[in-house]
Amino acid sequence: MSKPTSEAGKPAFDRRSFFKALGAGATLAATPAMVAPAAAVDPGKEESKARYRESEHVKDFYRVNRY
Repeated sequence: MSKPTSEAGKPAFDRRSFFKALGAGATLAATPAMVAPAAAVDPGKEESKARYRESEHVKDFYRVNRY
């Protein structure tokens, strides 16, 4: 059984054209995900307040590491 060939004697669907088609397919598959609008989220007061507290273990860390 012979492979289909083009006019120049090369295979009609060689490795290079396979990878080109694979890249084009991946690009087309990712396009709808990029087009969808992002949903805006309001974090609220509880989620946006500062969380850093200089507690005893933080002070110990600073003391041990000489900050």
